[in-house]
Amino acid sequence: MSKFSIKDWPADDQPRKKLLLQGAGALSDSELLAILINTGTNKDSALDVAKNLLFSAENNLSELAEWSVQGMLKKKIRGLGEAKAISIAAALELGIRRNASGRKKQKVTKSADIAEFLRASLEHRQKEVFVVVFLNRANTIIHQELISEGGLTGTVADPRVILKKALEHNATAIILCHNHPSGNLRPSHADELITQKIKQAASLLDILLMDHIIVGNEGYFSFADEGML
Repeated sequence: MSKFSIKDWPADDQPRKKLLLQGAGALSDSELLAILINTGTNKDSALDVAKNLLFSAENNLSELAEWSVQGMLKKKIRGLGEAKAISIAAALELGIRRNASGRKKQKVTKSADIAEFLRASLEHRQKEVFVVVFLNRANTIIHQELISEGGLTGTVADPRVILKKALEHNATAIILCHNHPSGNLRPSHADELITQKIKQAASLLDILLMDHIIVGNEGYFSFADEGML
């Protein structure tokens, strides 16, 4: 171990040294971001840049995770360029995926078994996306796929694409899912129509539509739980 204390190291090296000596859990959010940022400017250390970025996100990592690379760059944080913003966006996305993976249930018997996994995957999306989970006869997940991505207010789910994918994966059941970036979990009239359309088309192929789940940052809505299937 070095005879120097962490504070004796150059500012940009201090978070890295602290991680080596004490582990990642000992670092603050800004110190972890500083490691990703790597270098500062002649006026600001990497830690200063990290603190300024966090401050612009109201010190909320969930808020920061919703920003695109362009969104970060629009904040005009001194010392934060495109390459550093890309590194941060990639790291935050890994965190989201790790969180989702930890909640994933391989066998689905009720909406809660998969709703939290889907919520963890989709709640940070700023655009509406439509995902389908494919299951076998044992109600075990065999595949998950992003079907479409739309704008801030909607996306398109083509039943032909969904059922083609189901046949390709030999699925006997499917679960539809999309997010509502607005936070409102209630299904729209269009949501109800597309759900019934896909259910009817799937039944012709002996494929069961188990549920349609809408997720947001406040929770989820299950068509099955609400008796709407």
